[in-house]
Amino acid sequence: MNPDDYSSMAEVRAGVDAIDRDLVALLAQRFAHMRAAARIKPDRSAVRDEARKRQVIDQACAQAARMGAPVEIVGDLWEQLVEASIAYEMAEFDRTRG
Repeated sequence: MNPDDYSSMAEVRAGVDAIDRDLVALLAQRFAHMRAAARIKPDRSAVRDEARKRQVIDQACAQAARMGAPVEIVGDLWEQLVEASIAYEMAEFDRTRG
C-alpha cells in the first residue's frame, strides 16, 4: 500500500482500515506488556514513573521526526496513550493484588 499511488477514496479508506487493524493489534500487545508490568512491579507506587513516561514520549516524538510524521500530534497521542497505559496497569495491579 503506497498512498502516493492511490487514485480513489476507496483505496485511501482500505489503506486506513488496514492500518487501523494493525494499530489495534499492536495496542493489544502493548497492553499485554502493561499486564506483565503490573504483575512484576513490587508495589503500586512503582506503576507511575514520570521519568520513564517522558522517555517513552520523547522516543515516539524522535521517531515521528525521523519518519516525517507530525511530532506535536504524535507527542499528544503518546501522552494520552501512556496515561491510559498507566491507568490500565494500576487497575490490573489492583485487580490482581488488591
